[in-house]
Amino acid sequence: MSTIGLDVFERSAQATHIWLNEITEQIGPDRKLAWHVLSVVLRVLRDRLQPEDAAHLAAQLPLFVRGAFYDQYRPSQQPLALRTQDEFVQRIQDTLGNVRPVNPAAAAKAVFAVLQHHLDPGEIAKVRHALPEGIRALWPAQKSAGDVTEERRLRH
Repeated sequence: MSTIGLDVFERSAQATHIWLNEITEQIGPDRKLAWHVLSVVLRVLRDRLQPEDAAHLAAQLPLFVRGAFYDQYRPSQQPLALRTQDEFVQRIQDTLGNVRPVNPAAAAKAVFAVLQHHLDPGEIAKVRHALPEGIRALWPAQKSAGDVTEERRLRH
């Protein structure tokens, strides 16, 4: 039985914990830092996307993560003109602030791997396609249709 009483919150909390665990595997065991990294990378990604693309991506995020995604959102100022991987990574670095040192490229790769693992492959393809090639290079290699079908079969 749910401790909160609302299944949507329970599912969101569970999914968020899974995502944070996967991020800590890449950046270290600090879950508070993993949440900060997840939030920052998602917001930088959001700010690089057209508002419609950002909304489609957000619709697939767990409720708690969606809240972090939309924190301080100003759609009239999007998309930011981040054209290169260096500009994108620098924006992550600048936004991370004074936390334990984290390689911003590794942070982006960890979050992108989680998104690719948990979200619809079609939506991920749209997001990737909306990004310049240099930023796209931070994503894990795309899986073939057969790999995706097999992975879904094993999950269910």
